[in-house]
Amino acid sequence: MLKKSQLNAIDSAIRTHLAATGIDHVIYMDMSGNAIARYDSGRTALDAAAFAALAAGNFAAVDAMAKLVGESEFSLLFHKGKKSSIHFNKVTDDTLLISMFNKDISLGIVRLKVAEAVKAIAGALG
Repeated sequence: MLKKSQLNAIDSAIRTHLAATGIDHVIYMDMSGNAIARYDSGRTALDAAAFAALAAGNFAAVDAMAKLVGESEFSLLFHKGKKSSIHFNKVTDDTLLISMFNKDISLGIVRLKVAEAVKAIAGALG
């Protein structure tokens, strides 16, 4: 169970490192698909609960594929579409940070800012 101070620090990390970059949606979630923290820019519609459940299944499938090819894990996933892209990053063994962004934001910036957010979140979790 996370403390209120930890949740506030996670929310602050998301807003400071990711929302300020122009990312549309961020979900910090557990591997069961439960959202712990969310950010929504309001520019696009998203059913965050359904998305988190599907993301958990997607990450679990990719984790199984990693093991089949001899990797212990793939800690980062990226899906690119014509208009939107999704970046998944494992924060802890039990949590994921998912960022959704439009074509106007470069993957390099997203990867840099996600790394900063992951470091801040990990620090908050202590």
